[in-house]
Amino acid sequence: MAMQRCRAWGAQWWLGGVLALCAWVMPAQADVVIKGAGATFPSRVYDRWTAQFMQENRGVALQYQGTGSGDGIRQAKARTVHFGGTDNPLSAAQLTEHKLVQIPLLVGGFVPVVNLPGVRPNELVLSGEVLADMTRGVITRWNDARIAELNPGLSLPALPVVRVVREDKSGSTEVWVRYLADSSPAFAKAVSISQKPAWPAATLQAKGNDGVSALVKATPGGFTYVSYDRVVKDKLVGARLRNRMGQILSASEAGFRAAILASDVYRKADDTASLLNRPRPDAWPITSTSFVLLDARPTKMGEADWTARFVYWCFMHGDELTRGTGFAPLPATVQARLAGRLMQIRGPAGELTKFQ
Repeated sequence: MAMQRCRAWGAQWWLGGVLALCAWVMPAQADVVIKGAGATFPSRVYDRWTAQFMQENRGVALQYQGTGSGDGIRQAKARTVHFGGTDNPLSAAQLTEHKLVQIPLLVGGFVPVVNLPGVRPNELVLSGEVLADMTRGVITRWNDARIAELNPGLSLPALPVVRVVREDKSGSTEVWVRYLADSSPAFAKAVSISQKPAWPAATLQAKGNDGVSALVKATPGGFTYVSYDRVVKDKLVGARLRNRMGQILSASEAGFRAAILASDVYRKADDTASLLNRPRPDAWPITSTSFVLLDARPTKMGEADWTARFVYWCFMHGDELTRGTGFAPLPATVQARLAGRLMQIRGPAGELTKFQ
């Protein structure tokens, strides 16, 4: 078993390394290279968007590395990339301190995925309270009475519950921990909200959304949290969830849109408002916004123009770009403020970016 797990993770690590290296190779005849790094949650969508953008804008190489939200924030602050991706928004004070502009790009959801013999996708039902006790090591077997109560008629194996978590600083992890803390006061006391928390008891760890997916596939009894787009494209065994209103749902783009409509992102145009556990029957409970961080005081305006132009292009294509990716577009009330955000970017002489 251990050897199988190591082979699966080794193959994943090798492939990830090759893809990361290829992503940073500058295409021939590129006049300008724009680099981004950070959140792995939206990274496959960013790959799709950058490829399309480069087709329409010859001479521009636009590259994104999914390295985790913690690294995206770090590199945005250090100016080692033109934009950093993060699933956890910075505060207004942090943005001012580091001279950054923060822009929401899309909304998606996280899904518990499992490796249980005989259990098919969207067959297992879990709740926030049960997941919280599994994650803090209180529920230790898959045939536990509390899991069985949610799944009458489903044959549950007597396997140990094996928790697979992110080894890197991860916005996905922070979203997951916030959801569990909101679902369970006991969990909130036991585990601090962090991009890399101190997990109770032993866990298996892997890097990135793709890393934990590969490790769960190689670990009978394992479970983890990954983005919905990976569940669909990688044919993972996702679980259904009982949401705050007591409804049992499968993850979907419609469920993410419902969470937006039940939040202050929609009601008050507050793009940093929480989308977790929204009180609406059709809202997926683990929904989150993903952001990009841009330099508010760039010194190279040519590169700043292209970075802002890419972000604006993503919004102008809206539903067309997001449809079928496993993510949902932001409400028009949020999108309408994008130009104002981009106008906060000023060059050395106070000049604005040319994003249109």
